[in-house]
Amino acid sequence: MSHRIKEEAIEDEDARLLMTIPGISYYSALLIAGEIGDISRFPDSDHLVSYAGLSPSTHSSGGRTYHGPITKQGSKYLRWVLNQVTHANVRSDPDGTIAKFYEKLRREKGPQKAIVAASAKMLRIIYWVLKERRPYAEEWQGPDHG
Repeated sequence: MSHRIKEEAIEDEDARLLMTIPGISYYSALLIAGEIGDISRFPDSDHLVSYAGLSPSTHSSGGRTYHGPITKQGSKYLRWVLNQVTHANVRSDPDGTIAKFYEKLRREKGPQKAIVAASAKMLRIIYWVLKERRPYAEEWQGPDHG
């Protein structure tokens, strides 16, 4: 790993906070922080998930609402790195919130849909870590951790 990347991550407050989340390392922390920018521009975690293109598409017809695949609008780099860190989180913290959520969905919907949903959950945790300026703790996940 490049010493420069490690030094940059250690100097960046957002990156340091992100690295408290299992599965997020120097490079991924810098990439996530760079792609998100100032967290205060997002009024809530739903807006950040939408910005990343991880929200399901929806359409309504005949009074019913249907949810389709993710929109994929937004930063492809943020989606890519979230996929990577979510896989790393599931491997490194198998008893953690993300891993349990992923495993439950994997059995119900398959691994592809499960990793996308788990990545959205990871992004909601990232939102609250950055918004509250507090290191990640398993028991604390922010008000809308759902």
